[in-house]
Amino acid sequence: MSEDDKRAEAIRRQGRTAAIVIAGAMVLWMLAQFLGAKLGIAPRFMFLIDMATLAAFFWALVVTYQIWRLRRTN
Repeated sequence: MSEDDKRAEAIRRQGRTAAIVIAGAMVLWMLAQFLGAKLGIAPRFMFLIDMATLAAFFWALVVTYQIWRLRRTN
Protein backbone atom coordinates (compact mmCIF):
# COMPACT_ATOMS: atom_id res chain seq x y z
CA MET A 1 0.00 0.00 0.00
CA SER A 2 1.46 3.33 -1.03
CA GLU A 3 1.78 6.38 1.19
CA ASP A 4 -1.03 8.15 -0.68
CA ASP A 5 -3.34 5.17 -0.17
CA LYS A 6 -2.55 5.18 3.55
CA ARG A 7 -3.25 8.90 3.79
CA ALA A 8 -6.53 8.55 1.88
CA GLU A 9 -7.61 5.70 4.15
CA ALA A 10 -6.79 7.74 7.25
CA ILE A 11 -8.84 10.65 5.91
CA ARG A 12 -11.78 8.33 5.17
CA ARG A 13 -11.54 6.84 8.66
CA GLN A 14 -11.57 10.30 10.24
CA GLY A 15 -14.56 11.26 8.11
CA ARG A 16 -16.50 8.17 9.15
CA THR A 17 -15.68 8.81 12.80
CA ALA A 18 -16.86 12.42 12.58
CA ALA A 19 -20.07 11.33 10.83
CA ILE A 20 -20.79 8.69 13.46
CA VAL A 21 -20.19 11.20 16.26
CA ILE A 22 -22.52 13.76 14.66
CA ALA A 23 -25.30 11.25 14.02
CA GLY A 24 -24.90 9.54 17.38
CA ALA A 25 -24.85 12.78 19.34
CA MET A 26 -27.99 13.99 17.60
CA VAL A 27 -29.88 10.73 18.16
CA LEU A 28 -28.83 10.55 21.82
CA TRP A 29 -29.75 14.20 22.35
CA MET A 30 -33.23 13.72 20.86
CA LEU A 31 -33.73 10.60 22.97
CA ALA A 32 -32.57 12.44 26.10
CA GLN A 33 -34.96 15.32 25.36
CA PHE A 34 -37.86 12.92 24.94
CA LEU A 35 -37.04 10.93 28.07
CA GLY A 36 -36.30 14.07 30.07
CA ALA A 37 -39.76 15.41 29.38
CA LYS A 38 -41.45 12.07 30.15
CA LEU A 39 -39.48 11.34 33.32
CA GLY A 40 -39.29 14.90 34.63
CA ILE A 41 -35.50 15.07 34.78
CA ALA A 42 -34.18 18.23 36.44
CA PRO A 43 -33.32 21.07 34.06
CA ARG A 44 -29.72 21.19 35.28
CA PHE A 45 -29.19 17.61 34.09
CA MET A 46 -30.83 18.40 30.78
CA PHE A 47 -28.48 21.37 30.43
CA LEU A 48 -25.56 19.01 31.09
CA ILE A 49 -26.78 16.76 28.27
CA ASP A 50 -27.04 19.82 25.99
CA MET A 51 -23.46 20.82 26.81
CA ALA A 52 -22.16 17.29 26.16
CA THR A 53 -23.91 17.29 22.79
CA LEU A 54 -22.42 20.67 21.91
CA ALA A 55 -18.98 19.36 22.88
CA ALA A 56 -19.44 16.37 20.55
CA PHE A 57 -20.48 18.69 17.72
CA PHE A 58 -17.49 20.96 18.36
CA TRP A 59 -15.13 17.96 18.31
CA ALA A 60 -16.64 16.82 15.01
CA LEU A 61 -16.24 20.34 13.60
CA VAL A 62 -12.54 20.35 14.55
CA VAL A 63 -12.01 16.93 12.96
CA THR A 64 -13.86 18.03 9.82
CA TYR A 65 -11.65 21.12 9.61
CA GLN A 66 -8.55 18.92 9.93
CA ILE A 67 -9.83 16.69 7.12
CA TRP A 68 -10.45 19.74 4.95
CA ARG A 69 -6.90 20.99 5.56
CA LEU A 70 -5.40 17.57 4.81
CA ARG A 71 -7.28 17.37 1.52
CA ARG A 72 -6.13 20.84 0.52
CA THR A 73 -2.47 19.93 1.03
CA ASN A 74 -2.74 16.94 -1.34
